[in-house]
Amino acid sequence: MNQQALASTWAFQPRRAETNHRFVVGLLGAGIGGSLTPRLHEAEAARLGLSYTYRIIDLDAIGEQADKSAALVQGAADLGYDGLNVTYPSKQLVQDGLDALSPDARILGAVNTITFHDGKAVGHNTDHTGFIGGFRAGLPSAAANSVVQIGAGGAGAAVAFGLLRAGTKHLVIADIEPARAESLAARLSPHFPDSEVSATRTDSVSGDIREADGLVNSTPIGMVGYPGVPVDIELIHPGLWVADVIYRPLETQLIKAARGKGCAVLDGGRMVVGQAAAAFELFTGIPADADKMLATFRQAVS
Repeated sequence: MNQQALASTWAFQPRRAETNHRFVVGLLGAGIGGSLTPRLHEAEAARLGLSYTYRIIDLDAIGEQADKSAALVQGAADLGYDGLNVTYPSKQLVQDGLDALSPDARILGAVNTITFHDGKAVGHNTDHTGFIGGFRAGLPSAAANSVVQIGAGGAGAAVAFGLLRAGTKHLVIADIEPARAESLAARLSPHFPDSEVSATRTDSVSGDIREADGLVNSTPIGMVGYPGVPVDIELIHPGLWVADVIYRPLETQLIKAARGKGCAVLDGGRMVVGQAAAAFELFTGIPADADKMLATFRQAVS
């Protein structure tokens, strides 16, 4: 689709709940054969008595390059899919296959959920609502006026957007590539004039962490294949809450160290479940029970 269509006035109408509809949805990305997302969606659909099939569209498995993402979106629409989840490396590349973007997807420049209905393919981003929903459920009494975030990539953009929408007044975005942090801060600041969004290097956050309410890791550091911690453990203090977007493993080195220092912690499970629950409702028009989806998730990773 052309860029003029994507920039058109936002007029998306949520799908009406249809309990007798046969839903077909999927996940588009690379190396996703082991994704837990199908299990989360299908278990919730079964609980609600819905006919719901969740398929994997793995670029690696079907031998397609990432630049075919938009064409695959259009193909899914032609085949009668109700929607797609989208992950790496397709979150930006699918946009040429869409008729419109939600306001948050446009600001973030990334799509992780696509709905097909009323003859239109619409891109959404549920990563930011997934993080904040998980934060509020997992750390309900935590203050978030001042937060330091490590990482300014795709996950970092969603986390930062979510924090600012939730009311964070002072957000420090740190990255090993300062220009990336500066670019994200500059992109988000105009949309949140009542908040201060600053950028810095990852190795220059010691003073900010001492004054912050919370710390979020939105880098890959700590996940399987990328061991370690994103900041010096000595900077973590008991007055800080610590969150990680990584869910494989749930107990990252950062989470383990923070818990050992008496910090309230939030693992990445709630974010992945939160974004899945939001996508499920976009696909079906029926609210998902995030707590039950979280139980399914924890059983799957245990």
